[in-house]
Amino acid sequence: MADLEYSVTDGVATILLNRPQAKNAFTLDMIEEWAAALHSARRDPAVRVVVLTGAGDAFCSGIDLSVLQAVGEEPLALKRMLTEGVHDVARAVDALDKPLIAAVNGAAVGAGMDMALMCDIRVMKSTARMSEGYIKVGLVPGDGGCYYLPRLVGMSRALELLWTGDFVDAAECERIGLVSKVLDPEEFEAGYRSLARRLADLPPVNVAMIKRAAQQSVHSDLRTALDLISSHLAVVHGTADSREARLALQERRAPSFTGN
Repeated sequence: MADLEYSVTDGVATILLNRPQAKNAFTLDMIEEWAAALHSARRDPAVRVVVLTGAGDAFCSGIDLSVLQAVGEEPLALKRMLTEGVHDVARAVDALDKPLIAAVNGAAVGAGMDMALMCDIRVMKSTARMSEGYIKVGLVPGDGGCYYLPRLVGMSRALELLWTGDFVDAAECERIGLVSKVLDPEEFEAGYRSLARRLADLPPVNVAMIKRAAQQSVHSDLRTALDLISSHLAVVHGTADSREARLALQERRAPSFTGN
């Protein structure tokens, strides 16, 4: 079986990290396939939503330490491995204008936690845990943790998590806003699949425009954000799906979206 599996079913693409024997620690080959899967999902009009999850009892334990050992101690080689390898996933996520759900089925540690943080929505199994962890192995967050975490939980809490490397259980993750939903093990897969299905059934142009506007507003002033959203609304208003949504509401029926 492949270490990373990509599949598409009824509009929902799934990226499965499939090294359960290694707690789904990723290799550079997996990173290449991971980024390629995200680019494929972005280009494929049949894909409406992407789900990222892990096989077995872990989500992702970060980079496989054998990769670091192979790179060695030369600083520029390590930097190149990150910027030209591992960071390809973050850049592919940034280019994806479709919903990306992290279904955190087990421990997410170090870069594994970072990979969950860069997703749009995180759904977590009640038995799962997260930890930035880098400091415990003498490193700093190498995959965007210092970028994503403060934006999700605020600077003070982010620094606490980054400095201590402490594990945070699912209930605490939900309380501080790291995840949007915690589900018991027996309802976990059905729960995140139901969310993916709900998002996949929405008009895709609207979904993409909302995602772009929300992300860009983080880096914009109010006037720029309002100018952007007025353009988005004008474009969306003329789509067939937008007209169908208004007509369905008027006729008190469920809408039928075509993606146009």
